Amino acid sequence: MDTKEKVPLDDVAYDSNGSRDADFEAEPPADGGLHRNLKGRHMQMIAIGGSIGAGLFVGSGQSFNNGGPGSVLLGFIIVGAMLLFTVQALGELAVLYPVNGAFFTYGCRFIDEAWGFAMGWDYALGWLTVLPFEITAAGITISFWKEINIGVWIAVFLFLLCVVQFFGVRGYGEVEFVLGLIKVVAVIGFIIFAVVVDCGGVHTKVNRGYLGAHYWHDPGAFKNGFRGFCSVFVNAAFAFGGTELVGLAAAEAADPRKSLPTATKQVFWRISGFYVISLFMVGLILPSNDPDLLGSSGANTKASPFVLAIQMAGVSGLPSVFNAVITISVLSVANSCTFGSTRTMQALAARDMGPKFLMYIDNKGRPVWCIVIQLLFGLLAFVNEASAGSTFFSWLLALSGLSYFFVWGSICLSHIRFRRGWMVQGHTLDELPFQAQFGVIGSYIGFFLNVIALIATFYTALFPPGASPTATAFFQEYLAAPIVIALYIFWKIWSRNKGGFFVRAHQMDLLTGMRTFDLDPMEDAAAGRRKSVFVRAARNVV
Repeated sequence: MDTKEKVPLDDVAYDSNGSRDADFEAEPPADGGLHRNLKGRHMQMIAIGGSIGAGLFVGSGQSFNNGGPGSVLLGFIIVGAMLLFTVQALGELAVLYPVNGAFFTYGCRFIDEAWGFAMGWDYALGWLTVLPFEITAAGITISFWKEINIGVWIAVFLFLLCVVQFFGVRGYGEVEFVLGLIKVVAVIGFIIFAVVVDCGGVHTKVNRGYLGAHYWHDPGAFKNGFRGFCSVFVNAAFAFGGTELVGLAAAEAADPRKSLPTATKQVFWRISGFYVISLFMVGLILPSNDPDLLGSSGANTKASPFVLAIQMAGVSGLPSVFNAVITISVLSVANSCTFGSTRTMQALAARDMGPKFLMYIDNKGRPVWCIVIQLLFGLLAFVNEASAGSTFFSWLLALSGLSYFFVWGSICLSHIRFRRGWMVQGHTLDELPFQAQFGVIGSYIGFFLNVIALIATFYTALFPPGASPTATAFFQEYLAAPIVIALYIFWKIWSRNKGGFFVRAHQMDLLTGMRTFDLDPMEDAAAGRRKSVFVRAARNVV
């Protein structure tokens, strides 16, 4: 497909002077395209709590068991910082280009078409495979109260997901807003509870008195040495996975210029408060050698370090409450799975990188066939009825955790290349409606940290902590890497792309898909700049 082909920039209404119509609202597009029905509150909650789920509440237990609380804290801080740089870079690109399939589209345009193809299908495949895992985790949480065949709950949760999809993107936004709010309140409540427990304020049958940093000394802050520390990165990536959805949602946001910058700033509070502080408090009140943490892998929610910490405190009733929060959380991420994969697949098909039938969007703004495929992948959760279900899921999840590093690194590199093309083609930073807070330097740091995380994961895949090296262990950790390489080579051959490894800066298409903006007169005066010549030129493209 010719990337130079010009298409309408957006469906925003303009008056006769080319200014945005003040009475315009996000109406459904006439051609059955995606609807822009996500409001500012939806975008903020997607940014704050959209991906808090089994990765944080369950998967972190394996990190505590392998690396100890010190490794967990450092690992999550590093991945969190990496993601902070990444989301800022994504925000700058998504405000200017709120196009569907944001991540892979930027990769195609600013890096290389084959790399964008690899990132797009790797990202879609990751979400397709995470859905059955999240549904399974939600089903297992129910057994905390009563043992019922998990197939029953899988069927119930799949039905609920189908109902949400019926309401389109607005349904996704409203569900994420409500469930995200519950998750945020629950995590804040847990942090307060953990502070009270650590200070010896819980007087029950198992009162342990003042704990302080006792468990950081006995059994210790770090386990399994450097390998234990490196093992945290994939679990951290899986826990943070979905933070980038705020950029993907920009294509369906009513006003991305206002809502997206605010949402990207909220990511700092999610990283520092809801991940780093909560896991730090878990490490203070739960010993990393707790025998129940040995089972904290896959979808085993009974081994959630959060629930174990509450149980150890001896407060009756509260473990059930938090277990209910975990159930809500994993259902929320399952909802995000459907959004992330369907929008990416539809965008790939629209760019001639996937089957044509996936392009179809009904008059309600729903990519119907993409949703059907995602829900069909959800049926894989029924594999849990087989004795080999856990082995199957181990291989299935091997496709997701590591892939986030490739996607996040690609976003940072896209931003670096975009800034290069922007300057080479004679534009200035003042013309950008939103600039990443850390600039291009932040993207260089984010890209570097992603590479380091990939190297650290490769090391632990070869030499797993507390175990002997095996081919099975390696590929269960690093399976996504050869898949990305295979996708890249396939598209290079299939499309006969002979343009080298990078799109030349002077050949980058900086106009297609750009949403035009008028700066508020007060903003113009405060910034001391005139209306961008580039914005006026962009309007003339249509």
